[in-house]
Amino acid sequence: MLPKPHPAVVFRTVSDGAVLLHTEDEVYFGLNEVGSKVWRLLESGCSEMDDLCARLSEDYPEVDRAVLRSDIAELLKQLEEGQLVVTPA
Repeated sequence: MLPKPHPAVVFRTVSDGAVLLHTEDEVYFGLNEVGSKVWRLLESGCSEMDDLCARLSEDYPEVDRAVLRSDIAELLKQLEEGQLVVTPA
């Protein structure tokens, strides 16, 4: 089960990705284009890593699925460390 965006986090797109702001902790976090797509998929209810990877593979077919999975896992770890996402109960 994938984490969900923290309800106190504001997402804003910028020219080359997006910025997250945790309004309670005042934590800023920048996302590139791919990270922005991951965030939007989490917001839309994507809850399984395989589904998330499959959806991103459609946009980036040239990226090996194992590399994509590894990069997503690293991003999710960073988001969790920044308390920008919450684990569903």
